[in-house]
Amino acid sequence: METPRTEEEFKEKLSSEQYRVMREKGTEPRFSGEYVEKDDDGLYRCAACGNQLFSSKTKYSSNCGWPSFYDADEGSVEFQEDKSHGMERTEVLCTECGSHLGHVFDDGPEPTGKRFCINSVALEFEEVSDS
Repeated sequence: METPRTEEEFKEKLSSEQYRVMREKGTEPRFSGEYVEKDDDGLYRCAACGNQLFSSKTKYSSNCGWPSFYDADEGSVEFQEDKSHGMERTEVLCTECGSHLGHVFDDGPEPTGKRFCINSVALEFEEVSDS
């Protein structure tokens, strides 16, 4: 998958909702995303560029309303301070294309204690069998 480099390329590649979330730092409504309850084995990739972000092995049910992971694939995400909406949070961005994925919090399970709270529209799921 070729990585979009200009906002025009992102607009052509992404749906309007994906563009709003990933390029304009929006958030999908709680419990609305297709991956909130998904528990199949596989990989979660960036919907904009295909960068591998998370393994289903790190996904867990946090009941926060968005897909949650306790760890990201090494080198796949970067972090940025986010003081929008009167809050102090840590934004999670794709290292490959810089798209907004969600936020990370320090209230997750072991072994990391992290909760990567990620918008479903920012993800594409790739099923992987153990056979």
